[in-house]
Amino acid sequence: MAFVVLASVSCGAQEQSASATTSVPVPPASDPAHETPRPVAVTPKPEPTGPPPFNSKVSRVTRDRLPHSWQPGCPVSYRDLRLVTLSYWGFDGKPHTGEVVVRKTVTDDIVTVFEKLYDWRWPIRQMKLVDAYKADDYDSIDADNTSAFNCRRATGSSNWSNHAYGEAIDINPRENPYVTASGDTAHQNAKKFTKRPTKGKGVINPGDKVVKAFSRVGWEWGGYWSGTKDYQHFSKGGG
Repeated sequence: MAFVVLASVSCGAQEQSASATTSVPVPPASDPAHETPRPVAVTPKPEPTGPPPFNSKVSRVTRDRLPHSWQPGCPVSYRDLRLVTLSYWGFDGKPHTGEVVVRKTVTDDIVTVFEKLYDWRWPIRQMKLVDAYKADDYDSIDADNTSAFNCRRATGSSNWSNHAYGEAIDINPRENPYVTASGDTAHQNAKKFTKRPTKGKGVINPGDKVVKAFSRVGWEWGGYWSGTKDYQHFSKGGG
């Protein structure tokens, strides 16, 4: 009888121990259909930028910038000349910065016209001082260099050129060559551009917007000369 009682107590002890165990709640499984979406970081796309605006600067030109193109005895002093630094569109379809030297009285004319050319994206091959070619007009032209001041005589004349006064500029001389009355040009790389009108990048034709832009500021085009034609050439008041 005593044995049965002890067994009964032992079983009761086991039941009490089991009932005292603490249960841990299990979180319900998440439902993907009801989850709050997490915000996704979006990198803003850069806004497209246009070309840089036209810029120009007029400054005094120092003697050392004109080691070949100016010398004592020229019809104007280098102190009466100005360096014009300005924007232009290249043949590569990109904006560039070039330099020309002109007389101080015509700087506004040059800036006005070249701002229009820039707005039109009218192309220019390059624009360096002629001193980059030791003031050799032939070499500058052969390199298709747009330039202005050069203290030299007019082609085929003993008179000073308007370039010697800083009142003339030659633009894209390969595409706009100097052509004799017989239709010839001294530059082999310009042979195909001796006729007008003609099509091509950087070409100037009679009555086009480049000629009109210069005309509005009182500059005449060499393409209107009788006999010899100088399609690259613009000068204040002609000549």
